[in-house]
Amino acid sequence: MVHDANDRICEDIVGPVLAGERLSAANAVFLLKKGSLHLLGAAADEVRRRRYPESHATFLIDRNINYTNVCVTRCSFCAFHREIGHPESYLLSRDDILRRVEEAVELGGTQIMLQGGNHPRVGIEYFEDLFASIKARFPQVALHSLSPSEILHTAHVSRLSMSEAVRRLKRAGLDSLPGGGAEILVDRVRRAVGRQHPATAEWLGVMEEAHRQGMRTTATMMLGSVESLEERIEHLGAVRSLQDRAGPGAGFRAFIPWKYQPGNTRLGGDLTSSFDYLRTLALSRLFLDNVDHIQGGWLTPGKDVGQISLSFGADDFGSIMLEENVVRAAGVTRHMTSDEIIRLIRAADRIPAQRDTSYNIIRVFGES
Repeated sequence: MVHDANDRICEDIVGPVLAGERLSAANAVFLLKKGSLHLLGAAADEVRRRRYPESHATFLIDRNINYTNVCVTRCSFCAFHREIGHPESYLLSRDDILRRVEEAVELGGTQIMLQGGNHPRVGIEYFEDLFASIKARFPQVALHSLSPSEILHTAHVSRLSMSEAVRRLKRAGLDSLPGGGAEILVDRVRRAVGRQHPATAEWLGVMEEAHRQGMRTTATMMLGSVESLEERIEHLGAVRSLQDRAGPGAGFRAFIPWKYQPGNTRLGGDLTSSFDYLRTLALSRLFLDNVDHIQGGWLTPGKDVGQISLSFGADDFGSIMLEENVVRAAGVTRHMTSDEIIRLIRAADRIPAQRDTSYNIIRVFGES
């Protein structure tokens, strides 16, 4: 009887959401705790179909270049960072990065994501020179790069205000900001996973400044570390509120949840379940009524679960990632090709479509 009663309550919550009402935080917590996987998935998929009736599932060809692994922040959930002077530490040169960008372009890449650690000796001039050089040689490539934490660190090292750092980076060629470093936008959690992590208000402040200067961004969530389900909804609430201020056609392009990978980290813990990932993904599609795209991933949940995510509210399947090193450092070594991602999308009864950073369709792949 209790199970039946919960189902009825969840159906009473979902019905108005499907009719266009905004999901409250309290009801979102209830759905995340009590809603059946089937109910959440079906409701999120219905929202997705109404937004995107053409049934495309988009993907991107990009390269994630980690320009340095030196980081003073030393988050306990990260297995990638190294101390300065460590025998495995590195800082890539401009020529090395340009070579990697050229390789990506030759393989059909349209986006470069430059992310790394907070290097104590790298200031804004490094990025200005790098971005300008990339744009001079490859003007067609979108630079979707630098997390809010990196922006704040760069501003600090360069003795600039955060807003001036954003302005100079944009002028040098930065097109948009990824949502790295969001983890969970609740200060209790942020202190637990990285004591030098920027506070929630600081992360949101960088994103709002980027929006104010006309840049689009993405938002992420690292689920399954030390957060509660209530704190996940608080995180979603922070994203939704900031997007409300940005307004339609601005702000966050997409929301991307990913699973915390405990391997080789000081934080440790257990890997959260695929069910937990799918429930949170579906709930995010119901809650984030003002964010256009929900990305279902394959790198951290696995390819099979990533494919299932296309039935749980996701309209995008992420990128094939020609290079990725941060998650790899935690022991995850999955790879994806264009042919494979097209096959997985087709097997999910969706139409594969390659997109660019702005979600413009480049190519639709019809019947095999």
